[in-house]
Amino acid sequence: MCTLEKRGNIFILTLAGEGEHRLNPTLLDSIQSSLRRVRQEATGSSALITTAHGKFFSNGFDLAWAQSSQERMILMDSLLRSVVNDLLTLPMPTIAAVTGHASAAGFTFALAHDYLLMRSDRGFLYMSELNINLVLPVWFHVLLEAKVATPAARRHIVMTAAKLKAEDALRLGVIDSAHSSAGETVEAALDLAARLIKRGWDGHVYAQNRTVFLRRVIEAVEDTSQTSTSRL
Repeated sequence: MCTLEKRGNIFILTLAGEGEHRLNPTLLDSIQSSLRRVRQEATGSSALITTAHGKFFSNGFDLAWAQSSQERMILMDSLLRSVVNDLLTLPMPTIAAVTGHASAAGFTFALAHDYLLMRSDRGFLYMSELNINLVLPVWFHVLLEAKVATPAARRHIVMTAAKLKAEDALRLGVIDSAHSSAGETVEAALDLAARLIKRGWDGHVYAQNRTVFLRRVIEAVEDTSQTSTSRL
């Protein structure tokens, strides 16, 4: 489950508890419910921070729940697409404060934010599909192309299943900044959110510009004919 806190015009969505924050229907529905509340409660220039408790930001899809069922994998993919679409159309800047491991779909969830901050003392970003015999969904690739500039960096992430610590992620342009602890990562996210709010942008205009800027990503997220989460 997750919690939602509002500090002034900053919304803080936290994946709560000490578990792996696996993305199953229960957690994805909770995240989406929180995002809908953010959309409804936002007044004026606002910002969203997403973070997590414990060792994991998110360890990806809940494969134990899916139990090799293609129908359940498709359901989780559909629910994550819906959450990511909500993030990409949210009328405010969004910041992922990654304070633990973010793997596979969890990495994709973090990338769906406008800014990605990461702790440097612990945790990694990891597109693990190659190592667990899963085919990466097409829309994951399209999002990665939009967020990571160079083909060499994307090849390193996808085709070697590299576990990126903050230093490497910063060098490759995957994250915006690295911080020495979980607390400092969240504080940096709060500072960035405050600075963005001070710009006084109209949230709906911000969202419209994002949808133009990330048009190919949104089209891929909405194109369910490209669903692929099958095992090799």
